[in-house]
Formats: sequence, C-alpha cells, structure tokens
Amino acid sequence: MKIVLFAHPDFLGQQSMPRFTNMLAESMRVKGYTVEIYSPQKVFSKIAAPSIFKKWFGYVDQFIIFPLFVRKQVKRNNNTFYLFTDHALGMWVPIVKRLPNLIICHDFLAQRSAKGEIPQNPTGLTGKIYQRLIRKGYSKGENFIAVSKRTQEDLHRFLGRVPKMSKVVYNGLNKDFDLIESFSSRDILSKLTGIDLKDGYILHVGGNQWYKNRMGVVKIYTVWRLLSDKILPLLLIGIAPSEALKQEIETSPYKNDIFTLDNINDEYINVAYSGASVLLFPSIAEGFGWPIAEAMASGCPVITTNEAPMTEVGGDAAIYIDIMPLIKEEIDIWAEKAANTLNQLINSPETNRVEIIRNGKNNAKRFDTNIAMDEIERYIRETQTLINFNI
Repeated sequence: MKIVLFAHPDFLGQQSMPRFTNMLAESMRVKGYTVEIYSPQKVFSKIAAPSIFKKWFGYVDQFIIFPLFVRKQVKRNNNTFYLFTDHALGMWVPIVKRLPNLIICHDFLAQRSAKGEIPQNPTGLTGKIYQRLIRKGYSKGENFIAVSKRTQEDLHRFLGRVPKMSKVVYNGLNKDFDLIESFSSRDILSKLTGIDLKDGYILHVGGNQWYKNRMGVVKIYTVWRLLSDKILPLLLIGIAPSEALKQEIETSPYKNDIFTLDNINDEYINVAYSGASVLLFPSIAEGFGWPIAEAMASGCPVITTNEAPMTEVGGDAAIYIDIMPLIKEEIDIWAEKAANTLNQLINSPETNRVEIIRNGKNNAKRFDTNIAMDEIERYIRETQTLINFNI
C-alpha cells in the first residue's frame, strides 16, 4: 500500500512539524510502505519580489497551485492511503474525503484563539476566516488521531460530534535522549557557549510563541534570584528573542545572568537537558509539550504548569505550578509562588533529586517512537478496513 502524507510547506520555516513528518515517513518506509509527501512547493514564491508580494505569492502556491496538483495526483492513485500530518491542513481533506484517510491533530490553539477563547492571543479578521476554512475542511473527516486527551476533547468540541474513529496516540520522542553525567554535560555546554555553567543552570526550551511564556520564565527567575542565595544562570534555548522578551530581560536586575541561545544545534539539546538543574516550563498551553518528555528522558527535573496536556505528559513525575494569570496585578503573586517552588527544588536534598530523576526517566518511557508509530500504523489499517467494509 502507498501512504501519502499531507504536510506543511517547507517555506513556512516551521521546525517541529517537518521533523514529525520526516519521522513518520521514515518509519512507514521501514515498515514496508511506499511513502510520498504532498506539500505546497515554491512556484510563484520563487519570483524575486518585495516581501509583501512574496507573501501573496506564497498564498497562491498554497491555495491555488497545490490543490490543482493534488486533484491531478488523486485521480492517478489506486490502493493509496492519505494521512494528514496536521489537522491545520484541513482545507485539503474534502479532496480525498471519499478515499481512505486519517487526520492527526496536534493542538487547537489557533482554532480556540479564532473563537475568542484565548485572550492572550487575539486573532484578526483574516485569521478568523482562515481558521474557519480549516475547520470546515477537517470537519469532513471521520478518522482522527489526537496527540493528547486535551487535543481529543477540543477536536470533539469543534466537530460538534464524536467521529467514527477518534484515538489518542502520544508523541514519541523524535530522537534519542539519554542521561549524560551532569558534570560532563555542563563542561561541554560551557565550552560551547562560553558561559560558566559548572554549578548548574535553569533551563527553558522553546520559541517566542505566546503560549511558551518565555516572559513568565524571566519573571520567575528574577523573583527566585531575589530570595535565593544561589547564583545559577538562566538559559533560554530556542529562536532569537522577541523585542518584548528583550525588554523583559533588560528590566531584570539579573540580566547579566540571563542568556538567550538561538544557535544551539539539536545534537546538543540532550546535553543541555542533562546538565540543567531544572527545566522551567510554565507554558500557558501546549498541544503536547515535547520539552517535558525530553527533559525527563535526559534526567532533568521539570517544573511545569498544572494544566492539560502538560499534566498528561508530566504525569506524577513533574512538579507543578499554577498557570500565569491574565490580570497584571496578580502576576507578581504568581511569580513569587512559582519562585518558591523553584527554590524548594533547587535546595532539595540529593536523595530527593535522585528520586525525581528516576521517576522522570520512568515516565518518559511512555513516549516511545516505535510504540507511537506502531499505533499509527494500526489505526491506518483499521481505517482502511472500515472503509473497504463500508464500500
């Protein structure tokens, strides 16, 4: 059987979704399937033009050229299964709705924002229209996989029904994460960055998306430094900081100990986790929460938000804090409470830390790539069987 993966275009500059698509494609090829990836390609957007025109040329490639290509290919293919790597590709679902297909759902944050459910992330008129088109498309589907129970709940709510197939398959880690001795990890990272990390450091991994709450990380760190007699730097690993984040760092009296690292290759992420004193991950929302599982697999304690799906991924092995409030006057109280939790962990006895790390390692075993890929393959076969039976 041939599996066609619908994927986001490379020219959008995404990181996690291309990794997921490639992992899925490689796994299915190993299992003996012929795999092809359908994604919009640069046609008009290759034309040299001012940025405003390049943006619209990209829209032409995605929403005019690509569906023409797909319709042409679908007519040619027999014994083919269509797997959507993200429900945000929902606009193309109607093209193959009468053919074997399955839709993987990662998060509904954009959908929720467009409905006004997330005040931290208001959506403009064009964004609302775009999300409406996506929802109209994936609503034609009947077979879904969600990467968390929270995502599954959102799916059912937006569909207004429970589809024929609705399964939860937790993501598998997309690379190997092992416990590396902390002294060695800190030495490697110190040489790589030029920062003295021998005594440890507080780590955050993520981008500038509103839900990653990098601003909250800096607020917690600043309060923690005020109440602690320890001096541990804060490392923010991810893309270059936004202007708002730069300003937040600049206002901290400990700005010289806050480092934004946007040039750390993936090969050093395992090292960064293993050497960290703690992963501070106070996300407002997530689709899954990769860094929680990655950190635990690397032997790093995790402090994260007491909200799903962070609680799904962290299980009993994470330490939880409240979600950052919306009201400005309440944020300082939140940061103080979170800083106290951080301080307790930093100063906990070594025996407690060893137990936290052991629990985290055991918890991370749930997120095995082979198990995830096997489950996805099983649901592909179940979907194929159900469709053939109904025919």
